[in-house]
Amino acid sequence: MTALQIRTLTADDWAVWREVRLRALADAPKAFGSTLADWTGENDVEVRWRSRFDNVEFNAVAVIDDVVVGAVGGIVTADRPEAELISMWVAPEVRGAGVGIRLIDSVVDWARGLSIGHLTIAVRRDNHRAVALYERAGFELTGPNPSDPTENLMAVDLTGSTASGGPVVSAL
Repeated sequence: MTALQIRTLTADDWAVWREVRLRALADAPKAFGSTLADWTGENDVEVRWRSRFDNVEFNAVAVIDDVVVGAVGGIVTADRPEAELISMWVAPEVRGAGVGIRLIDSVVDWARGLSIGHLTIAVRRDNHRAVALYERAGFELTGPNPSDPTENLMAVDLTGSTASGGPVVSAL
């Protein structure tokens, strides 16, 4: 296996994001705020995919052997100096191989570059594997998500050395 690479995307990479996002929505339909139907059919148009980059400041994918095997996004919350990790997905064939922590580290690096002190995430309560990953990365439960009763909110303080307690860029 070739080394894992994290690649930051721009609007010009919309087709890469489209491919991984459609795969993620098909693989884990309950894990995201949108559905496969929201992004297919008449909604599957370049201008819509490009516009996502206007609303989500940070977008990255994980690549192994020229195959995209994961994705993550990050947004700055408008009402407080925090960032939120969103749209996290790792392909089933590489889960448990360190891809998730590397994607988290990429969002941590981005948020720190903006001098943001806290990173949050909303995660489904029944997604035990994801919860465990975020806990390994230093996230702590902060309570239920007031906008979605099926989710909990988790957060990590970025003012310390790293989110995961180890190097920001983890080795695979």
